Amino acid sequence: MKRILLTGIAGQLGYQLQEILDPLGEVTGVDRQSLDLAQPDKIRKVISEVKPDLIINAAAYTAVDKAETETELANLINGTAPTIIAQEAQRLEADLIHISTDYVFDGRKNTPYTEEDTLNPINAYGQSKLLGEEGVRQKCDRHIILRTAWVYGAYGKGNFVKTMLRLGAEREELRVVVDQVGSPTWTGDLAHSIAMIAANFSNAQLGDNINLDQDAKLSFSTGTYHFTNSGAISWYDFAIAIFEEAQQLGFPVKVKRVVPITTTEYPTPAKRPAYSVLSSKKISVVLGTHPPHWRQGLRQMLKQLYCQQ
Repeated sequence: MKRILLTGIAGQLGYQLQEILDPLGEVTGVDRQSLDLAQPDKIRKVISEVKPDLIINAAAYTAVDKAETETELANLINGTAPTIIAQEAQRLEADLIHISTDYVFDGRKNTPYTEEDTLNPINAYGQSKLLGEEGVRQKCDRHIILRTAWVYGAYGKGNFVKTMLRLGAEREELRVVVDQVGSPTWTGDLAHSIAMIAANFSNAQLGDNINLDQDAKLSFSTGTYHFTNSGAISWYDFAIAIFEEAQQLGFPVKVKRVVPITTTEYPTPAKRPAYSVLSSKKISVVLGTHPPHWRQGLRQMLKQLYCQQ
C-alpha cells in the first residue's frame, strides 16, 4: 500500500482531497498545526517520519493582498517550502504533485494560457508561487505541477462564492469587478483530477467515487499541467450566476442589484491579471475528457454547502 502525504488538509482543496484519496493508499494529512511550512526543519522532520511514496502539496500562502507586505512569509511558504519538499521527495524517490496558480502569468493575453506560455507574475503572491514552481522543477525528477485558478469549495475558509452568499444575504446592492476574466474551479472537480494523477503514479485502483473506467490507461509524465473548470467568465457574471443558483436552492438572497465596476474602481494592494483563463487542452488529452463546465461545478458546490447548513 502506498504512503501518501497530503499537506493543507484544513484548506478547501486539502479537505476535499482527503476522502477521495483514501482508496489509493495510506493517507497522512497535515495542517498548519502539524506542519508549519514556514519552518524548514519541521518539513524535513515530518517527511522523514512519514516516508511517503507520494507527496501532494495542497498547502499555500493564499492571502494575495497581504503578500504585498508579507512578501518574506509568502516566499517562505510558497517558494522555499515546496523546494524543500521537492528535495525530500527526491531523496526518498517519491512522486510529488504540487498545486500552483494562474497568477504566475501577467494576464495580458486574450486567449487561454498554455503550459508553455511565458511566466511573468505581476504581484508578490504570483512571484512566490513561481519560486515554488522553479524549486520543484529543479529539485525533484518525478513531479507534476498542476496550475489552477479561481478555486472555491464548500469546505475551508472563505472564498468568492461564500463571500457573495454572505454579502448577498445582507445587502440589496453589490459592486463587482467586470473586467477580470477567468475560469471558476470547484474543489470537487479539481480534487478528482488530482486523484487521477495520483492513481497513475501509484497504480492503485480508484474508488467508485472517482467514476473512472478501470481499463483507462492514464499516462501522466513529469511536467506542468493546467486544470480549471471549462468556460470563462468575469467576476461580475460569476456573482450573478451564484445568486441565481443560490435562490433556486433556497439560500437567503436579499441582493437586488449587482453593479459592474472596473478594476480601477476597486483598487487593491495587489494587481490582478485581467485575463487568467488557463488552457486545459493538455490534461484533457491525457484524461480523455474535458473538465466539467464551471456552472455545473457551482451547482454541485452550492448543494454541498446547503446540505451542511
